[in-house]
Amino acid sequence: MRPSLPEQAYDELADLYAAMADTKPHNAHYERPALRSLIGGVEGQTILDAGCGTGVNCEWLLQQGAGVVGVDANRNMLAHARQRVGDAAQLLLANLEEPLACFKNQVFDGIVSALAVTYVRDHQALFGEFARLLKPGGWLVFSTEHPFFSYRYFQIDNYFQTREVSCEWTGFGKPVRMPSYYHSLGSITTALAANGFVIEEIKEPLPTRAFAEADPPAYQKLMSFPPFICFRARKPAVPLDASDS
Repeated sequence: MRPSLPEQAYDELADLYAAMADTKPHNAHYERPALRSLIGGVEGQTILDAGCGTGVNCEWLLQQGAGVVGVDANRNMLAHARQRVGDAAQLLLANLEEPLACFKNQVFDGIVSALAVTYVRDHQALFGEFARLLKPGGWLVFSTEHPFFSYRYFQIDNYFQTREVSCEWTGFGKPVRMPSYYHSLGSITTALAANGFVIEEIKEPLPTRAFAEADPPAYQKLMSFPPFICFRARKPAVPLDASDS
């Protein structure tokens, strides 16, 4: 497995990230509630947490009665996930920019991915792997940077061109240069459609009241423009071309 794009950054951040994962407002009171609102009931389902990080969503999915497999490309983040959930979930080292060859076809009822697809340049290939891994009728819920926010924040000169970008993260107690990829909204939706997914819902999150109490200035900013966007998509139970015949 080759190192992921943000390997070095998460090596530096892992301990701090794990310490703040449950309380950092942008995660706990903004992205996470929006993502989870799109998942629905998962009791008895087998779920892949793709880019599971320190295991926050693995733990939550387990609490909802799901069987959970988590993958992440960073060993330090994965070690924290193991501390959080023990052997209740299967946790594996894997880079989402490479085929997930450790899994057979059609083994998951659903896939969750929180702020991880931004580290993958080729969404066509990634969503193709997700489609391969999902059972017919399976669902995909993921969050990522809002393309309109990133376009403005990174001062992108060509909205349509996927490219590597980076910024300095300061919210975890130390400055860390974090690389990622910018993708347009059209490139995300086209990659989903090209792999047979039907988009069921797109959510542009709003912060919760708990966020307002934790960080009033940031709350006001988030009430006027979203840095993140969430998608729920489904792999049809019957291939669309077959159902049309």
